[in-house]
Amino acid sequence: QVQLVESGGGLVQAGGSLRLSCAASGRTFSSLAMGWFRQAPGKDREFVVGIRSSGGTTYYADSGKGRFTISRDNAKNTVYLQMNSLKPEDTAVYYCAGTADSIFLPNPRIFQYWGQGIQVIVSS
Repeated sequence: QVQLVESGGGLVQAGGSLRLSCAASGRTFSSLAMGWFRQAPGKDREFVVGIRSSGGTTYYADSGKGRFTISRDNAKNTVYLQMNSLKPEDTAVYYCAGTADSIFLPNPRIFQYWGQGIQVIVSS
């Protein structure tokens, strides 16, 4: 079993930056592909970024390309999401998720482990 805990969210002005962290418990973190999803009020949960277990391959939704960067430190059991040039439309609850599936898909249904979510609010 893996538990995920997000931190680093909050309120930021448009154009600003935030760095989200997701700390994992359990000994299997280094074998998991990780992802960040977000969900705005009244909208479906959407994929933001993902990273394979080794950290060698990353995936980005169009909404975050050029602005968001995902990274991981397997020694610290932590995955990060650096968000720059934030826009009001980035306002959402952000979720960290992990999957043991060998094939990475930007689909929340393949992720077995989820954090509780953390609020990000970008003011205009």
